[in-house]
Amino acid sequence: MFKHIYIEEKVSSHPRVIKICNKHPAAKIIYCDKYSEIFNKKSQNFRLQKLNPSLILASKDHNFVLSAPGEFSIGGELNYYFSHMLNCLYDCRYCFLQGMYRSANYVLYVNYEDYINEIQNISSKYPDKKIHYFSGYDCDSLVFEPITEFAKNFIQAFNSLPNSLLELRTKSTQIRSLLSMPPVPNCIIAYSLNPDKIAVALEHKAPSIKSRLIALQKLQQHGWNIGLRFDPLIYDSDYKQIYSVLFKEVFNMLNIDQVHSISIGTFRLPKTYFKVLKELYPEEMLLASPLDESKGIVQYKSSIRATLFEYCYNDLLRYAPEQKIYPCESFV
Repeated sequence: MFKHIYIEEKVSSHPRVIKICNKHPAAKIIYCDKYSEIFNKKSQNFRLQKLNPSLILASKDHNFVLSAPGEFSIGGELNYYFSHMLNCLYDCRYCFLQGMYRSANYVLYVNYEDYINEIQNISSKYPDKKIHYFSGYDCDSLVFEPITEFAKNFIQAFNSLPNSLLELRTKSTQIRSLLSMPPVPNCIIAYSLNPDKIAVALEHKAPSIKSRLIALQKLQQHGWNIGLRFDPLIYDSDYKQIYSVLFKEVFNMLNIDQVHSISIGTFRLPKTYFKVLKELYPEEMLLASPLDESKGIVQYKSSIRATLFEYCYNDLLRYAPEQKIYPCESFV
């Protein structure tokens, strides 16, 4: 799959690195001192790299787990996120990652145990708190699972953390490893969903909505808790029709009793990232929508945002109890 694999010297003999390299016998191996030498180079062309990205295997040294933004909450008292990987296989036009990074290459931090130790330390520090951890902020949690075995390693760690919950955010249908293991009650497999019209136009390389729903259905039938993430909501002149069709399809296929949570929020981007995306895709209609900037965030004008959010929220109430729906209140 990868033509080039860059490896930090200090992890060259790591069992996880050796296993990944063995899965890519034809890849050219290039060693480096620090992954940033490759990933943070100036004058990189994100769009060209996206056509054939390389894999960079590295070790993260600090900041394994970070406090999550307020809008991440789905009922936890304390919320954290962590990123075992940087960048995503998919090419969604609204994704902030393309504005955040110069490089389209993938960085995989192979020292999973350091992450798990930090998670265990935090959870033991607050034994009386309900703590939520979110994966999938800087990558897709499952798309590279056959290569990284990320979910396989992290999910089992949460078996011994009864006060903690792990969310794996994804669009991927790579669920074989999840279907081969017993479901862990304090793990949620959360899928990002948009209407077909939006997904086809903006979520390039991602599985179809139908494929994602089939994966969700299989996970439910296997006993996993699932999450539904209607975020970002994208405005369309026909938004009432297309979102109503989506919600009906979702809840015709899934059992609401086995849905842990539903989150909903409208399209928004930090101003600095929006500027980069605008340069990358000058003809993208989404980025030419009626948008406002306030406090460093670019989002729909307030009238559009409120109308879109209110309609979708009220339509969701036809299928799900209010206590399962979590608005991204910072942007409503």
